[in-house]
Amino acid sequence: MKTVLGAILIALAAYGQSKSSLEDALKKMELEWAQAEIKKDVAAVERILADDWVGIDYDGSTATKAALIDHLKTGASSVESQETSDMKVRIFGKTAIVTGVDTEKSRDKNKDSTGKYIWTDVFVERNGRWQIVATQSTRMDE
Repeated sequence: MKTVLGAILIALAAYGQSKSSLEDALKKMELEWAQAEIKKDVAAVERILADDWVGIDYDGSTATKAALIDHLKTGASSVESQETSDMKVRIFGKTAIVTGVDTEKSRDKNKDSTGKYIWTDVFVERNGRWQIVATQSTRMDE
């Protein structure tokens, strides 16, 4: 166990970040993504999501980065407000898993999708840059 933790800390040091600062950076990216969807900031979404990103949405549908950006541009999906809570980060070398809860007022494919969601995002560090490669979201009964 100590050997694995030591290897992770050495790897993080090689990236120039402590574990806690990397956790903070990934949480910040999550909040930036939420704001980008509210503001329809396509450039921010393009920076945060990897080109091969895939999302599994609350209704079981899947989306690519291109489809998500298209929905932002056309207004087919929109987020009016979003509150993120309970974020937890687990780091495994060049991969990190972030989980959290969102309470949002939103529309998806022109239908009301307002509610509370629990989600998981998978980040990967590639060429010194962390990006989200996969997302899964589940609607919670309130």
